[in-house]
Amino acid sequence: MTVRTLGDTIWASLPVPSFVVDPEDRISEVNAPAEQFLNTSQRSLLGSPVFDKLAIDAPLEEAFGRVRTDLSPLFINKVDVSGGNAAPVQCNIQIAPLIGMPGHVLVVMEPRQIADRLGRAYSVTSAAKSAIGMAEMLAHEIKNPLAGITGAAQLLSMNLSNGDLELTDLIVAESRRIVALLDQVEQFGNLRPPARRVVNIHDLLDRARKSAMVGYAAHMKIVEDFDPSLPPTYVDSDQMLQVFLNLLKNASEASGKQGGTIRLHTFYDLSLRLRRRDGAGGALPLQIEIIDDGPGIPEDMQADIFEPFVSGRENGTGLGLALVSKIISDHDGWISVDSVPGRTVFRISLPIAPKEVRDE
Repeated sequence: MTVRTLGDTIWASLPVPSFVVDPEDRISEVNAPAEQFLNTSQRSLLGSPVFDKLAIDAPLEEAFGRVRTDLSPLFINKVDVSGGNAAPVQCNIQIAPLIGMPGHVLVVMEPRQIADRLGRAYSVTSAAKSAIGMAEMLAHEIKNPLAGITGAAQLLSMNLSNGDLELTDLIVAESRRIVALLDQVEQFGNLRPPARRVVNIHDLLDRARKSAMVGYAAHMKIVEDFDPSLPPTYVDSDQMLQVFLNLLKNASEASGKQGGTIRLHTFYDLSLRLRRRDGAGGALPLQIEIIDDGPGIPEDMQADIFEPFVSGRENGTGLGLALVSKIISDHDGWISVDSVPGRTVFRISLPIAPKEVRDE
């Protein structure tokens, strides 16, 4: 293998977005991850001014000047980078001079979203499961007395005038609302493993879309953007349907009465692997994104959005997303969120069905 071939191989093998910038700050080389990051082809990138293609929240021109003058690398940590119409992604950037090519610099970007999201995923998993003991206590200690209160109010209402009936009706309505809340909390106490079977994820998404469109999402436009080549996954259909319905409901309610668009996007990505409970590494190549164009999640809530009792809605319980996190965790999957005003993306990553199960 020649040095030239080795260099080409190394360049093509780099797993993070990388650019070579010439002395006029134009892109002269770009690798495949950079094309994917910018959602732009190599042909349209080569020869373009780098600042026309990349928006970086840092004084990059000054950084390029220092690298060219000092002939030493420079590191910029935790800066927002965006290209095209994509939402900004926090990255660590490395800039280095290219030996033998005066004025040329190498720019390597390491998106932090994978590491940061994984940290969030593990923390929200433990947070969701911490609600299990509380769920059983609340279910047994509160639901039974509430049933008695509701029954007593209904009996009283049989002998009351219309004015007093409003009070008993209020007691019954509020008692039922609390029972519904406790039913939701109680689901955390379900320790049974998922009843898994081989499932086409698009069938579940389509069922969720149809159900949402005749209910809480009637004012929304839901667009399907599916990769038809995706292999099946291995999940509990009822639980996963509950996940999709919950996320669709959140997106619909976030958009308000004016409505908006929800995009259901699926694709295949082998870059993510998580260590399973048994210690084995597991790939999560099936990606499902539920994207809405609502106002977004407040930045100070995003790190805790999957925690129990954290909600951005005035009357929200904060249990829906915590339950979603628990279900995804029980399936050895991963869920994350990226949100800026006008674009919120919930991404679910799942394993494919094992070959031995598919062949049964």
